[in-house]
Amino acid sequence: MFRRKHVRLIFFLYLLIVLKVIIFKYPLWQLREIAAGWEKDVILEGLDTANFTLFKTIRMYIDYSDRLNSFENLVGNVVVFIPFGFLLPYVIDWGRNFLVMLFHAFTFVVGIEVFQLFSAFGAFDVDDILLNCFGAVIGYLFYLGFESYRKRFGRSQSQI
Repeated sequence: MFRRKHVRLIFFLYLLIVLKVIIFKYPLWQLREIAAGWEKDVILEGLDTANFTLFKTIRMYIDYSDRLNSFENLVGNVVVFIPFGFLLPYVIDWGRNFLVMLFHAFTFVVGIEVFQLFSAFGAFDVDDILLNCFGAVIGYLFYLGFESYRKRFGRSQSQI
């Protein structure tokens, strides 16, 4: 039987993995090189390469689906945040509220994207925010379905 502290540990480890996969995806030597080159030009370059137009990247992936890793990128951006929407309601009580969960997912994702914008450890993309939050919503729907199943068959949420 999982207790809340176990779920919190799993959630914390999940967040670390997300940060590793999204932000610190490069080898350590390359991260050091990127960090050594930080200047205000990096911020300007980040602004130049950023996508602030909703659906621009999604549309590009659809239009060039035969040439790019479109499916992997689109689905990956959704799938990586499904655990967020599923686990957060077990981590904090008020995370059971859909809007609270969505706010936390949005805040975490925007934090990652803004870091990428100003750090050169990735590229800011508003479509990533949309897809990641959509993944969290799917995770929350899984949470609702799982809780409905547990209530129907006698296991209460208080056991988590």
